[in-house]
Amino acid sequence: MSVEGRKAVPDRQSDAVSRRQRRRPSPRRVRAVRDRLRLIYGVPLVNPHGQPIAELVLTVLSQSTNDRNRDVAYLALRARLASWQAVRDAPVDVIEEAIRPGGISKVKSARIKSILRGITDAAPNHELSLDWLAACSVPDAQRYLCSLPGVGRKTAACVLLFALGMRDVPVDTHVSRVGTRLGLLVADATFVRQHDTMLAITPPGDELELHLNLLRHGRRTCSARRPDCAGCALRRMCPSAFRV
Repeated sequence: MSVEGRKAVPDRQSDAVSRRQRRRPSPRRVRAVRDRLRLIYGVPLVNPHGQPIAELVLTVLSQSTNDRNRDVAYLALRARLASWQAVRDAPVDVIEEAIRPGGISKVKSARIKSILRGITDAAPNHELSLDWLAACSVPDAQRYLCSLPGVGRKTAACVLLFALGMRDVPVDTHVSRVGTRLGLLVADATFVRQHDTMLAITPPGDELELHLNLLRHGRRTCSARRPDCAGCALRRMCPSAFRV
């Protein structure tokens, strides 16, 4: 383990590959990966929806489940409790029952209630709103969101990017895995450091595209256990191809 307390490289790649991964990729290389992914998956067209609390709750519900179960849980919650104030003030067991289709509902219900209460308690006028984040800098918005109970950099990035269109890039397990194998991210870095790196190397304006296309590639081709290196359109630019 190094002086920075890094863990072992999960894919057991060669030392040469590991050393290449510790160097930040050049802008040209990042653009090349973006362009190749664009040929495969196109350019996603998703406009910011302007509802940061909704995105925050949706991201909590997405943890350890698939998109379908997340959406079912979210819609059930909104049908049961029509306003975020109602969710905040409801007993935890009522929230838990509503979101049960999304899995680990006991943990998520308590977290959602704590987050909504935290937003209210921190507001000068005790208003349950995050709309004011749009006027903040990205670092200030990140710090505020990460101060809320159970909110980390990925959840904060989802709120800033998808709800408000601000410059941030969520690094979930798929983006981390694909980015690491491509040498864009350091394999054994913390998720905080990977978020910092991903934001730094992403061309301005390409945050949503690069996030979604890396995620799609991780789901469809570059899986955790048995990646389809032979069928991967990125294999010639991937230092991990056929090594996993």
